[in-house]
Amino acid sequence: MLVAEVASAAAPCRIEVVDKENGWPVPLVELRTTNDIVLVTDNAGLIAVDQPDLLSREIWFGIAGHGYGVRPDGFGSRGVRVTPKPGETIRIEVERSIIAKRLGRLTGGGIFAESQKLGERREWNESGVFGCDTVQVANHRGRRFWLWGDTDLPFYPLGVFDSTSATTSLRPLKRFEPPIALEYDYFRNEKGVPRGVADFPGDGPTWIGGYVSLPDGDRPSKLVATYQKIKPPLDAYEAGVCVWNDDAERFDPLRKVWTKSDATPKRPLMPDGHPTFWRDDAGKEWLLFGNPLPNFRCPATFAGWKDAAQWERLEPQRSIKSIDGAEVTPHTGSIAWNEYRGRWVTVFMERFGKPSAFGEVWYAEADAPTGPWGPAVKVLSHDNYTFYNPRLHAELTDAESPVLLFEGTYTTLFADRPQPTPRYEYNQMLYRLDLDDPQLAGARGKE
Repeated sequence: MLVAEVASAAAPCRIEVVDKENGWPVPLVELRTTNDIVLVTDNAGLIAVDQPDLLSREIWFGIAGHGYGVRPDGFGSRGVRVTPKPGETIRIEVERSIIAKRLGRLTGGGIFAESQKLGERREWNESGVFGCDTVQVANHRGRRFWLWGDTDLPFYPLGVFDSTSATTSLRPLKRFEPPIALEYDYFRNEKGVPRGVADFPGDGPTWIGGYVSLPDGDRPSKLVATYQKIKPPLDAYEAGVCVWNDDAERFDPLRKVWTKSDATPKRPLMPDGHPTFWRDDAGKEWLLFGNPLPNFRCPATFAGWKDAAQWERLEPQRSIKSIDGAEVTPHTGSIAWNEYRGRWVTVFMERFGKPSAFGEVWYAEADAPTGPWGPAVKVLSHDNYTFYNPRLHAELTDAESPVLLFEGTYTTLFADRPQPTPRYEYNQMLYRLDLDDPQLAGARGKE
């Protein structure tokens, strides 16, 4: 046998899964055999089939993809019948049933694992992070700062309990089509392992929120946040405000605001959630916080942020009507001004939605950040999986672009005993909305 024939026989079969509408590769599509071998596409929409029992014979692959799939056959089964052969390529087209377009996974290991088994994407560098919870972002002193909560490392589950962080350029993505490859510059320890940046005194994890960079008079801007100390199961017992130490590359506590006690069982008003800047009709600039809708404001300066006497409570809208008139209860999410629509926009997760209790994501608009918001359009759905804390990335695109990006945490938490998706579980997924899509026209409430 020739050397080329031997190499071909040893090569995996290359399966590429693409969106039938536009030909884009589709990450997070699961192929499942009749004996429950599960294969999942990577960020390039690829799967490398190298299992001996799957090669050179006809195989049925059931297909599932949280909004991407194929039509059922006469028995109601959704899948394809193919014959994977070493060294050959099979192309599977799937149809998108959601409005949002999946761009790919932003965090975790093996983002291009299947591609690399096929000899592609060899230049990709692994981050050393396997999973992480809930992103916070802020543009600070010419860099984009990213921060995540509890983080899985290869050597131990949830290896970091006090917030990992990284930076990128202000515009780290040059295109908004898959496959995406966003490389972070993590803050690491002396061994080169991603480390925590909020190691505050007290038992339990440190959770960071309200992450924002603020002007400080004639001095350089300050990156600030709120913190909570957590005891099992998810009980906050202390909260305060903190400031980024640019020299030490970590957060330092600034002031403790609350300690849980019989006299003070609930946390008081604090800047928390996702921030946005807003100038009122009188020309005063405010910093608004909410998750998703604003429930707090203070002057948009470091001095105003740290002075509790200048903190004000806002009453957010409790529910938003859908385009069909149903009441939708927002649970987590964020807002931003959108130049293309000429309005404020929000992407939020629904509380107790269907089919997934915490996996249904909606889009809505308003003329003012304080509302009224609606009607809402569902843009993303999950099959018994959670997608929480969606965060808009308005700064990653041009101001007048119709492209709106958002990411969220993809996890089995709070779902009904789903099977975790290998590599994707407990990681950040990025989606794209095209605001000129006719399916979003109803969000204006006039069309």
